Amino acid sequence: MTHTPDITRPPRELIDALKGIGAATVAGTLGHMGFRSPHMVGPVAQNHGKSIVGPALTLQFLPQRPDLFNEGEYADPETQLHRHVLYHAQEGDVVVVDARGDMSSGVFGDMMSTYFKGRGGAGIVIDGCMRDRPNVEKLDLPLWLRGWTPNYHVQTGIYPNAVNVPIACGGVTVIPGDIIVADDDGVVVLPVAMAPQVIEEAQKHAEWEVFSRIKLIEGAPLQRYYPLHPSAFDEYEAWRKSNPKS
Repeated sequence: MTHTPDITRPPRELIDALKGIGAATVAGTLGHMGFRSPHMVGPVAQNHGKSIVGPALTLQFLPQRPDLFNEGEYADPETQLHRHVLYHAQEGDVVVVDARGDMSSGVFGDMMSTYFKGRGGAGIVIDGCMRDRPNVEKLDLPLWLRGWTPNYHVQTGIYPNAVNVPIACGGVTVIPGDIIVADDDGVVVLPVAMAPQVIEEAQKHAEWEVFSRIKLIEGAPLQRYYPLHPSAFDEYEAWRKSNPKS
């Protein structure tokens, strides 16, 4: 039996606190902390209107090499590592796959996706493709991919090499257990250790943005209200007191 490691999942309260914060806000907040590009380039939303926050289960693909990989070895399905990353899935987990940007290998299809959703998985992120689009779309499972293909996962030039190891996905390093924040803007990787500070800063930002948005739609000066100028802080605080639920 193939053995693959599980991940350490972040505290539930961190996940819950991040659910009201969008990928753009998380990316911008991390940017101010020195993370220049926590956003994956390549995987894009396949079913718009979805947003997820959850810990990363990782799957790494490598280029096929005949001395390291032979498809004949896959006669036993349990040797297929792309199955094993799904075995670890718990409610709210996100599978993140480094498929090397390959556009001709379908990492998962209908049945694998159905199993993952049945396990309570939150969503799938792949720097590459999936297959069985008509049936997968019926699952309404949040997906961020480069595209779709009719080919199966090892049909062309890559093969799964490791589960729950550090990977690069869309040009971003992903450590197993990192928090994935994804919506229509894209996918952002948030290190667990940075989450409390990101939550704190993002909540402050979100609060004054509500006020600024009200002022801007009224035609108020952009220079004063975005970003909120120090000279407008007293006005903002007065608005907060009169709108405590906003």
